[in-house]
Amino acid sequence: MTPDAALREALAAAQDRAPFDHVTVAVSGGGDSMALLLATHDWARETGIGVSAVTVDHGLRPEAAGEAAQVAALCATLGLAHETRHWDGWDNQGNLQAAARDARYDLLAASGTGPILLGHTQDDVAETFLMRLARGSGVDGLGHMRADWSDRGRRWLRPLLGVPRAALRDWLRGKGATWIEDPSNDDPTYDRVKMRSALDLLGPLGIDAERLASTAQTLREARVALEYLAHLEARRIARVEAGDVVFQAAELPALPAETRDRLVAHAIGWVSGATYRPRRRALQAATQAALAGGKATLGGCVLTGRNATLRVTRELQAVAGVHAPVRDLWDGRWRMVAPPGASTQNLTIRALGEAGLSLCPSWRDTGLPRDTLLASPAVFEGDTLVAAPVAGAPEGWSAEINHPRGDYLPSLLSH
Repeated sequence: MTPDAALREALAAAQDRAPFDHVTVAVSGGGDSMALLLATHDWARETGIGVSAVTVDHGLRPEAAGEAAQVAALCATLGLAHETRHWDGWDNQGNLQAAARDARYDLLAASGTGPILLGHTQDDVAETFLMRLARGSGVDGLGHMRADWSDRGRRWLRPLLGVPRAALRDWLRGKGATWIEDPSNDDPTYDRVKMRSALDLLGPLGIDAERLASTAQTLREARVALEYLAHLEARRIARVEAGDVVFQAAELPALPAETRDRLVAHAIGWVSGATYRPRRRALQAATQAALAGGKATLGGCVLTGRNATLRVTRELQAVAGVHAPVRDLWDGRWRMVAPPGASTQNLTIRALGEAGLSLCPSWRDTGLPRDTLLASPAVFEGDTLVAAPVAGAPEGWSAEINHPRGDYLPSLLSH
């Protein structure tokens, strides 16, 4: 199947799942994204779907600005709106590649309208598989890259996952199109380039990109089955209370280790908003400590064993500095609802904390643990506590979970 035909098929299927009338194409100027842009432009002319493009300039290479300008010029020729988004947030701390990737998705999510199209290919699936295999990933990590998902308030599509990278370049040559070669694609210091070289060695043994992509798809299907089992068990032994996920502690040890780890890891991610699950060894150690009646912190959460339950609570330290206007989500999932007619000017949301809890004399009547209340959202005017609805001092206010991933139980299933 030609790249343009594969794209048409993938986007038609995406339309069937959830219709859209505009797409935003992420274009770096490299071969993959240029093929994506041109194929999408042809498809859009046939279907009447609107198209715009966005390029992210991470500011890490002096050539990047010129490359973004080339993409903008091509888009102008095609009659497409184009925007260049700039990242200047690197503070020389942590993993540069991970930070740049997260920034890229954040900047893309803030651009254009409709689903965002990404130009990942079959080769990306295979390279990612090998990278995660080297890190000891399990079924979730080794499973096929997602083709259609929601994150950061946007829908993301990868319509070229079944197409080899070489086929995209052959297709571009056939159209007389050019693209920009990023020198980092040949830099052996990057893990992805190392895996690309490894594929060249593995290919003669029958372990090529197509075979690895097929294996990844099989593992993706296995993941769906494991998620379904975890969802069934969660319906039986888990509940959400005041933003915490609470398990029946006696039921967890009887579950298969994979299911138990999946339930607790997903609870940590749901409570904290983290994208990636904790490492398995740390997860199992924290779970065992809580099941033994103790307490452990992991991933911005507190795991506590108490009253025959294992409770996953937001850690106060993780949100102590998080402030938000009362009209916004706080900590990525809490929304405050004001009393009718109340003024919200100069009001902010932040964690109740020790000082705030001391001003809520009825907090014990809530029946909620102290850790839960300390990290719960409260309304302040400056340093003055206005309302703490979770801690028994609502003053007409209410606090609601409005999680972008949905409720804990349904969010266990891939979408």
